[in-house]
Amino acid sequence: MTYVVPAPPIPSLAVVGETARFPVHRIYCIGRNYAEHAREMGATADRSQPVFFSKPADAIVADGADVPYPPATGDLHHEVELVVALASGGRDIAVADAPACIYGYGVGLDLTRRDLQARAKAGGLPWDVGKGFDHSAPVSALRRAGETGHPAGGALTLHVNGVLRQRGDIAEMVFTVAEVIHELSRLYTLQAGDLIFTGTPAGVAALVRGDTFRAAFADVAILEGRIV
Repeated sequence: MTYVVPAPPIPSLAVVGETARFPVHRIYCIGRNYAEHAREMGATADRSQPVFFSKPADAIVADGADVPYPPATGDLHHEVELVVALASGGRDIAVADAPACIYGYGVGLDLTRRDLQARAKAGGLPWDVGKGFDHSAPVSALRRAGETGHPAGGALTLHVNGVLRQRGDIAEMVFTVAEVIHELSRLYTLQAGDLIFTGTPAGVAALVRGDTFRAAFADVAILEGRIV
């Protein structure tokens, strides 16, 4: 295949125990998937209406690389999340069939330009500039589901500069992982290479240049990095 401009590289993530990497196709995210976080944001968690948004695939920050502080904001927030990587997809996937689509699990940060998001919400506008910017999706190496099984619970934590900022358990999610996959597949044709950020517990707060962070999900995944 010949292109008229250079083709961009495919974003990818490391896989624990593998030399081959996981290619990232799309990044889907769900909001308001922990009731306490929804309340701290002045909203409610509603099982009748899941809230989805997306990030560009090349927003990935992999392999512990530094995270540049983004432009046009003075209020960059962290949101620690379980990240699910898909090995297959489709449309209208049944909840019972969803686990079979999962390649593995990681942990990530849904970085958010909170001031821009709040301004958009106040004006009834889309959140894109608050969520889908460059370097807004740091993600750990993935661990295959064959090693972890499909966890229904497990601690999700974030330390910033060694101090605990966020702590929750994925058992507290309003929509389970399988339900998130089901709901997404009613709206999109899911594919191998898709990542799903599954929501954040309470405790979101600001990051500044020089901050270091350590995100973890149980004994499955660890993500460490620095804001520069």
